[in-house]
Amino acid sequence: MSTWAISSSARSLGPLVGVVALLGAAPPLGAQITLQEAVDAAFPPPATVERKTAYLSQAALDSARAEAGPDAPVSQSVVSYYVGSRDGAPVGVAYFDSHRVRTVNEVLMIVVAPDDRIREIEILRFAEPPEYRPPDRWLAQFDGQPLTPELSLRGDIAMMTGATLTSNAVTRAARRVLALHRRIRPFTNP
Repeated sequence: MSTWAISSSARSLGPLVGVVALLGAAPPLGAQITLQEAVDAAFPPPATVERKTAYLSQAALDSARAEAGPDAPVSQSVVSYYVGSRDGAPVGVAYFDSHRVRTVNEVLMIVVAPDDRIREIEILRFAEPPEYRPPDRWLAQFDGQPLTPELSLRGDIAMMTGATLTSNAVTRAARRVLALHRRIRPFTNP
């Protein structure tokens, strides 16, 4: 079990509250994994995990919006995230992104490695029809991707046949998280 150190007050839970409410203690219909199970899987023992909250200035938010791109809207100025470390060295940071795919929301955990590249994407909730759910093999193409113009469906990311909306939603989430990650700088900020 991971060691949890909460570094935010109840008032500063921000947008993560919606993710926690969506996931709750027991997975809702369509959930594959709970938030705590996802974080524990991303940072297994003997890693420690610290929940943090970043408050972005308007300038940082505008910069993240520009870098994410016009089709990956960034609206959160308060961002909660989980930093995993082992023996005092960072092993990654987990962000949670909730967004609409077609008619219902999807919740992703996007783990960013210390080299600022995506380490993995895990689906926590997907309530659209199962045929639109991205397979693990498709999600694996995001592994190792930095935030560059190639992180797009016109670049290195292949479109999922028959699931265009899902392909777009996951790609936008990856760009949004990496753009926020650059502003938060969790590995250099205490």
